[in-house]
Order: sequence, then C-alpha cells, then structure tokens
Amino acid sequence: MLRLERKKQPLAHRTVFLQRMAASIGLGSAIVAASLLVGMIGYHSFEQLSWMDAFLNASMLLSGMGPLAQPQTDGGKVFAGFYALFSGFAVLAITGVILTPVFHRMMHAFHLAEENGS
Repeated sequence: MLRLERKKQPLAHRTVFLQRMAASIGLGSAIVAASLLVGMIGYHSFEQLSWMDAFLNASMLLSGMGPLAQPQTDGGKVFAGFYALFSGFAVLAITGVILTPVFHRMMHAFHLAEENGS
C-alpha cells in the first residue's frame, strides 16, 4: 500500500509524507470500522443487545475500557473473550498502521544524516 523510499533515496517531500499519513489514517480508520462492526454483530447476535447497546459495548471494549453489559449466555461469554483478545491486538495493529509513515520518516532521516557524516 505505502511505497516508502529506500535507504539510498532522498527523503520524500512533505506533501508525499502527508499523503502517506492520510492513507495510513484512512486504513487505520477502516480497520477500526470493520472491528467495530464485527463486535456489534457479535453482541447483537449472541447477547440480543440492541444495535445501540452492541455499538456501545463493542466500542468500549475496542478502546480498552471494557464492556458495559456483562455477557449472560455461554456463547456471549465466549464471543466477548475472543473479541477482547482480538481488540487488544487490533489496537496494536491500528497504531502501527497509522504511525508507520512517522517512524519511517524518522529512521530514513537518521540514516541519511548518518551517511552524510552529520
């Protein structure tokens, strides 16, 4: 998705960097939306929560705050456990996706300065 410059190439122009950031934020937002949708469908299906309550529970869990309604059914408990594990990894992945251009730019600038003897 992101075509990042190689070590020997010059640092990308600021507009290219901002385009990369926009693309990363867009991809991160899409992952958040898809993760939220999965959680909403799960809570609605397993726990028969209303769509609004399913949204609230899924968003709270995805943000790391924890669910508001405790699961009552065995299926709901299993879903909530797997969704909690998934949410923890999703937060890490989303953070990595969004911050990739920033870390790449910092590392690339560091390597260019190192090569120039600065």
